[in-house]
Amino acid sequence: MRVKDVMTVNVAAVGQRATLKQVAQLMVEREISGVPVINSERRVLGVVSEADIIVKAASRPQSAGILGRFYAPEAVDERHLAATTAGQAMTAPAVTIDADQSVAEAARLIVERKVNRLPVLVDGKLAGIVSRADIVRAFTRSDREIWEELRNEIIPTKLWIAPEELDVTVTGGQVKVAGRVMTRTEVDLVEAFAWRIPGVVSVDCSELTWDADDRAPRVAGVGRRP
Repeated sequence: MRVKDVMTVNVAAVGQRATLKQVAQLMVEREISGVPVINSERRVLGVVSEADIIVKAASRPQSAGILGRFYAPEAVDERHLAATTAGQAMTAPAVTIDADQSVAEAARLIVERKVNRLPVLVDGKLAGIVSRADIVRAFTRSDREIWEELRNEIIPTKLWIAPEELDVTVTGGQVKVAGRVMTRTEVDLVEAFAWRIPGVVSVDCSELTWDADDRAPRVAGVGRRP
């Protein structure tokens, strides 16, 4: 499953000169927690989030005097506190993802970079947005959908293994693959690709055997996964 399959296409975005009041109003109207900031060519320059608005609501810049310094939160720079436009307040550069990348990669970026959403690009331009909620929805896919993607798409087109050589079952998001492949590396690849499918909660390849252990010194005989 690709990001383009789950992203929101009708994206709310603003230009650099949009005021923070306008950004806040857009967030409330669209019931979203952040918006990409784009230029005239729809290239993403940064992102303004609820956190950026909250910083403004909770404090004043040092130029406001002693009370401003007292209420200014720690670890927030003066430039950010003094921002009045989206371009001044945005976090840049934005963490983005291409539409053809996997949902698993989007989830990894969201977790590693600690963001709530990713602007989605096509040819370097904003085409959509994928959020934590979109990934959670993808995780609710049925067992049948998971089975179809693994057996009829990934196994024959990504791993070049004949689907009839493997017995794939999915129950409650738990994937089990049995059968026989040519090499031990293929077993590892089946497991790795299965884990990348949205909705998978576990992968069991303990009954998947191989003809040749290509990760060990060559020995006589036939290998089997321990």
